[in-house]
Amino acid sequence: MNILISNDDGVFAPGILAAKQAVEDLANVTVVAPDENNSSVGRRISLFKHLKLESCKLEDGSQAYSVSGSPADAVIVGANYVMDEKPDLVITGINQGVNISCDITSSGTVCAAFEAVSLGIPAIAASLFIDPKTAYKQDENGEWYVDYDFTLAKQVLHDIVLKIKNQGFPEDVDLFNLNVPTNYKSEDVMITHLAHKMLSKQVIDNTDEEKKEIFFHPLDENQDSDDLIMITSDLVKEYDEGSDGYALLVDKCPSLTPLNVNMTCRELKDW
Repeated sequence: MNILISNDDGVFAPGILAAKQAVEDLANVTVVAPDENNSSVGRRISLFKHLKLESCKLEDGSQAYSVSGSPADAVIVGANYVMDEKPDLVITGINQGVNISCDITSSGTVCAAFEAVSLGIPAIAASLFIDPKTAYKQDENGEWYVDYDFTLAKQVLHDIVLKIKNQGFPEDVDLFNLNVPTNYKSEDVMITHLAHKMLSKQVIDNTDEEKKEIFFHPLDENQDSDDLIMITSDLVKEYDEGSDGYALLVDKCPSLTPLNVNMTCRELKDW
């Protein structure tokens, strides 16, 4: 089995090494990812633009490749250029953050998986839902850092890939969207559907007192705040039972959502 691993956090993000470690005992693994963070870029593709492809080393010393493009670019380059033959599976992630609901179309992680499907390759998009109450810690010098605990995410990803290796993908499923919480109460994976939305968005300006610190950090040198606005977001707190958001926030267990990228609604009936 040959697996291509990519992400949107960049080739040196800890999550991509975690994904590799999760499945390297099951397959030949090739890592091709953007050279820098490309979060929330969706399925952007750099058509007819020059891209730089470089060999690099991950933290464990293994070889990887960086691409000066988007997550979707990295999947195309990895599957059609770097690898000698088309991979059997593409894994994107493990993303450092949540990717749930119909908002996944803005996710570089999930849309890189969409791109794999367009190339005829089944895919898994994997994300780690980080609880800020437990993940943010201080070192001995009092400096804050994020403790990315990929333990459960790696185990679940490994088990899913093993099942795919033995049984293949379910019929009519193009890709799986996997989200694993760090503050889990159960390790049991819940099969879910997409919630309506993940983020509540609003536009603010320099008159917003509640989010003043967000708006003014950082302003570019000589930039006038009177000319600026900003789109901000908050995580939706309430979700329908059975949805990916409900699994993560209420049941606090891993969520696995089977997806088909053909979004056609085939029944209009008497419309």
